[in-house]
Amino acid sequence: MAHLLGADGIALTIGTRTLLQDVSLGLDDGDRVGVVGPNGAGKSTLLRLLAGTQAPDAGRVTRVGGSRLGMLVQRDVDDDAATIRDLVHGDDATHEWASDARLRNVHAGLLADLDLDQPASTLSGGQRRRVALAALLVEDPDVLLLDEPTNHLDVEGVAWLAEHLTARYGRPGATGALVVVTHDRWFLDAVCSRTWEVRGDGSGGVDGYDGGYAAYILARAERARQAATAAEKRNNLLRKELAWLKRGAPARTSKPKFRLDAAAALIDDEPPPRDTLELTQMATRRLGKDVLDLEDVTVTVPARDDTGGRRVLLDDVTWRLGPGDRYGVVGVNGAGKTTLLSLLAGRRAPDSGRVRRGKTVHVAELTQDVGELDDVGHLTAVQVVDREKRTVVVDGKELTAGQLTERLGFTRERAHTVVRSLSGGERRRLQLLRLLVSEPNVLLLDEPTNDLDTDTLAAVEDLLDGWPGTLIVVSHDRYLLERVCDRQWALLGDGALRDLPGGVEQYLELRRGRAEGGRGTTAADASSRGVHPSPRSSGSPARPVQPRDEASPDAARGAVVASGGATPQPRSGDGGGSAASSGGGGLKASAAEVRAARKEIARVERRLGRISDEEKALHDQMAADATDYTAVAALDQKLRELAAEKEELELAWLEAAEVAG
Repeated sequence: MAHLLGADGIALTIGTRTLLQDVSLGLDDGDRVGVVGPNGAGKSTLLRLLAGTQAPDAGRVTRVGGSRLGMLVQRDVDDDAATIRDLVHGDDATHEWASDARLRNVHAGLLADLDLDQPASTLSGGQRRRVALAALLVEDPDVLLLDEPTNHLDVEGVAWLAEHLTARYGRPGATGALVVVTHDRWFLDAVCSRTWEVRGDGSGGVDGYDGGYAAYILARAERARQAATAAEKRNNLLRKELAWLKRGAPARTSKPKFRLDAAAALIDDEPPPRDTLELTQMATRRLGKDVLDLEDVTVTVPARDDTGGRRVLLDDVTWRLGPGDRYGVVGVNGAGKTTLLSLLAGRRAPDSGRVRRGKTVHVAELTQDVGELDDVGHLTAVQVVDREKRTVVVDGKELTAGQLTERLGFTRERAHTVVRSLSGGERRRLQLLRLLVSEPNVLLLDEPTNDLDTDTLAAVEDLLDGWPGTLIVVSHDRYLLERVCDRQWALLGDGALRDLPGGVEQYLELRRGRAEGGRGTTAADASSRGVHPSPRSSGSPARPVQPRDEASPDAARGAVVASGGATPQPRSGDGGGSAASSGGGGLKASAAEVRAARKEIARVERRLGRISDEEKALHDQMAADATDYTAVAALDQKLRELAAEKEELELAWLEAAEVAG
């Protein structure tokens, strides 16, 4: 592999802060490096030093002659008079790039919804960023440096970018190297083969790890364990030295100098503490059985083409949220995800339909706009929290605003810094803390990972893991969605809100199916809508609404209404449930059949739980009798029988679930 770029002993200090000190790094062909570290640690600065747009205080950066370098920065400044075509392709004739499959792929992945003759002055910030990224990928540099490339990309765009970069820089024999600064953990795992951690602890160090994010976390945990072991040994030795130094006056007059030097060396060797980050879960107000319901809601907005028409974001949608529901929402840009949150928060009223809110509901919403802190920009972080609530009881202890900000990762200096001088990540943390101290029982989070470093994200996820209230998360961060949400829903731009039993992967399959021109209802599409084919119906599919049965909370939540079908009505004697019907006269389950199906589901789930326990016991027994081949064979046969029974039960569960809705 050819060497492309190297940094030798570089150092940089800004004011009194040491960002980098004696850092040496190298890039070879095929390297795909992810850069992580706390906000303000110097990740973007490191990219600028490698790109040569900023000079180090000491050391040097060298690049192989003739190699081309391209860099995507967090802020893009373009010529407003230029068109998208000019920015991406310059003066190249259309036939020169249109015949290149790689360039057409870039267009399909990043520019499909944009008119190439559209002037840059009409582009939003997110669109400008996508255009700048497309221009870099079209240029195809030998060394590609990307600073937060996933910002403003939806889930589909992030998946495409990961696939494109892996194919370009990760294939066997690939030339060129990639360095990417991002907080998207899924993207790091999907793309990167190495990880650089900018410590940000004042030491100016950069640590290297093999592998993506998961491998980095494992390696860092092992290094921390080894450091803890070494620290314990060091502390034991220090205690002995200090005990010797504290002996009585007769001994003090004759202490050998080497003992004094040894104690001083141990004290000087104290490593700088890593900033601890702890997001504290506040008390949560009691949440009743009724939370938030969207009933037959329709929302329209002005059309994008300025023709005066209206574009439908939500078309006759019904969605029910119960206590403890944890849903993630994904969708294409402009599909209405933020609008959906504004309906739930009560900031917007639907054009038709209604939003029902439980009496005990207290909603807190984290928006994408850190500008909402501008009205308190003259206050310090501590003062902002203190205005919300002077003290909060956490785990039986009363904490002041200063203690809360410190536990959220603010140093004492930063906690007493005015808000307008805080970084984007610090403002984001302060936004979240303001929400938590109000003790909400429903959290609505709109792109909560924006501007947060990976350590802060881990702390946020740890908080949300134990969140006892109802949680709705809109995010393009697959790692976050899969970690903290029990189920995903999708807005695909057709006015319907779709359930995704298969998670984000199912969403990507649906999007790929649409891109390939398949407008028929695929199996995945039908599943996401809750549509099941009826042998006696050739009409349009029904729009199921799940029953409001308090004995079965899972069945009472997450209903979808897809536009175009007949609205189901409760049937007499149904005990509050409702059955779906279609214009073609589809099958209807009676109230008795629904109740029987629910009982069957409960029975199957209990048996599956017992099977899981039995399998664990058999595995433990096999490990204990590993040398007894006869016993192991008998245990293996029992495992096979349990697996067969488990498969039959899962089929029975699926059949019952169809009837129960």
